[in-house]
Amino acid sequence: MELQPIQNKIYEIRGQRVMLDRDLAELYQVTTGALNQAVKRNAERFPSDFMFQLTDQETEDWKSQIVITNSITMGLRRNPYAFTEQGVSMLSAVLKSPIAIQTSIAIMRAFVAMRQFITALPGDRIGQIEAQIKELKDYINDAFADYNDINEDTRVQLELINQALAELQAHKKLCSRPRKPVAGFIKRKG
Repeated sequence: MELQPIQNKIYEIRGQRVMLDRDLAELYQVTTGALNQAVKRNAERFPSDFMFQLTDQETEDWKSQIVITNSITMGLRRNPYAFTEQGVSMLSAVLKSPIAIQTSIAIMRAFVAMRQFITALPGDRIGQIEAQIKELKDYINDAFADYNDINEDTRVQLELINQALAELQAHKKLCSRPRKPVAGFIKRKG
């Protein structure tokens, strides 16, 4: 099983990487109802740090993050359950089919690959980016310091100058247009 399609179904909700019941059911090749029923029968295996139900707002946020079709919206009768990495691991103990075992292994690999990717970012690169951001902030503050320090009278004068320049530019455009001959008069060369 490929990792990328699984990684695309891992969302960040409440600061945790989770997978939703409907996506897990699809991967395990069971209905969402069957998956949730198996979880309910084994509720003691799924404490709140393994699984939680999304709030109305979280569900709306999730729907706005993905392109959701009418068929998915129509089938959404309640807020989905979100399973953390530990919760997904616990599902393999609850769903015991050969497909469930292979799927659990693939999902665990996807979580591990994502964690390794995130931790592989070099700390010095992050420091470089932070330094560049600070340098840009300082440059912007210096560039606009003179403008921010001027008083209201000077601001009004600058605005009047800008307005006068705009009017001169508009007048110049009008003057630079070629003039059409007046009807009835013929201009002779020569």
